Amino acid sequence: MTGLAIIGGTGLTSLKNLEIERREVMHTPYGEPSGPLVHGTMCGRPVVFLPRHGTAHTIPPHEVNYRANLWALQNIGITKVIAVAAVGGITAAMKPSALAIPDQIIDYTWSRQHTFFQGDLTKVTHVDFTNPYSEELRAILLQAGRAAGLDLHDGGTYGATQGPRLETAAEITRMERDGCDIVGMTGMPEAALARELELSYAACAVVANWAAGRGVGEISMDDIDRNLKVGMDRLRSLLEQVIPMID
Repeated sequence: MTGLAIIGGTGLTSLKNLEIERREVMHTPYGEPSGPLVHGTMCGRPVVFLPRHGTAHTIPPHEVNYRANLWALQNIGITKVIAVAAVGGITAAMKPSALAIPDQIIDYTWSRQHTFFQGDLTKVTHVDFTNPYSEELRAILLQAGRAAGLDLHDGGTYGATQGPRLETAAEITRMERDGCDIVGMTGMPEAALARELELSYAACAVVANWAAGRGVGEISMDDIDRNLKVGMDRLRSLLEQVIPMID
């Protein structure tokens, strides 16, 4: 049994160099996960992979069943989760194709099923979310980045928006005033649900484009695809370093 799972976002619907052993279809009290859990080995270590948007990338951010995904992983014994996400760069340092390991998050989403603590409860549960990402797992990712010769951004605030539309320039300006460095659509409630399940969870953000109003002209899907290809190649190098380092 492995304790590590990788959740793939846009641009990462499969793991290169993952030697697939089996696919496990899970049914959860919260509905169906995004797809079968892919069990395999990578760099000689067992890994479980789950594509957040489905194997054919057909599930939009606001319709991902985050509760089913996280519950399924925890139910098979996963204790550590590396979540990959494509994001837009807001601040000057977050250039397209860059990699960032955020340390904070602001939630701008609404109407998503955001907690396991609801319904027939015997008590009210409050979960500390001061530091939303595992500092231990973040440190390993940063150490792996240095070993791979990658320039990773240490820290930064992820602004999680509802989607599926991209943001307006005014919304991005507001988010920058709020302290956001990057913007994405899948960071919440995934991080909070992982905390409720006591999973060690960290995100690796791949900057796919300048956020609205931060680049020149309109956001081009061709540019996003091109930047994601470069960023995901760097991400794979990072994963090859980090997987052997995780106990």
